[in-house]
Amino acid sequence: MKAYFISGMAADSRVFKHIHLPEGFEMIFLDWIKPDKNESLKDYSLRLGNKIDTSTPFILIGLSMGGMIAAEIAKVFPPSKTILISSIQDPSQLPPYLKLVGKLRLHYLIPVKMLKVAAKTKRLFTTESEEDKTLLRQIIQESDSSFVKWGMDAILKWKTEKQLGNCVHIHGTIDEVLPMRYTRPTHIISKAGHMMVMTRAKEINSILETELANL
Repeated sequence: MKAYFISGMAADSRVFKHIHLPEGFEMIFLDWIKPDKNESLKDYSLRLGNKIDTSTPFILIGLSMGGMIAAEIAKVFPPSKTILISSIQDPSQLPPYLKLVGKLRLHYLIPVKMLKVAAKTKRLFTTESEEDKTLLRQIIQESDSSFVKWGMDAILKWKTEKQLGNCVHIHGTIDEVLPMRYTRPTHIISKAGHMMVMTRAKEINSILETELANL
């Protein structure tokens, strides 16, 4: 069965380097496509979803913003299973301070270059291996600034007509980007942060193995 992976906003398939699926699953990474001007998260998700082969059963695995997009894709192209990692199921789960930023349109005042510098500097205080920290800095540096700018706006304006329904939602207790207290995860990883896909991959792989065992 094909498993389609969608990475976070300023990331690519390299962040899934430690993730392994059980035998019988083919890992396919959906690369970002260029968003149209003022395109909504929902409309973008449907365009990205058109890259999926829906003629056979498949699963969706989304990280952070990729999980939000996976949630929208799943409503139109139902997978055998939807798995969200360090993400949220709908805009109601955004933390209040981000909702306020969106309402006041403060994100328009923040240069993407400043966000990149902050994200790279943050690696000095995170728990990834030195090799993974170097990789993450490289991914952040190489990320498309115009896409990041669009992505921030799209997330803060995200609206959805219906709920996702049943899904597997894996979240860390100390996620600093999307705090767990505003979400409803099905699986909790203690003392794991937003990038647990790299720092706690062994536990995530174990959950994936259990969840995919019956497919």
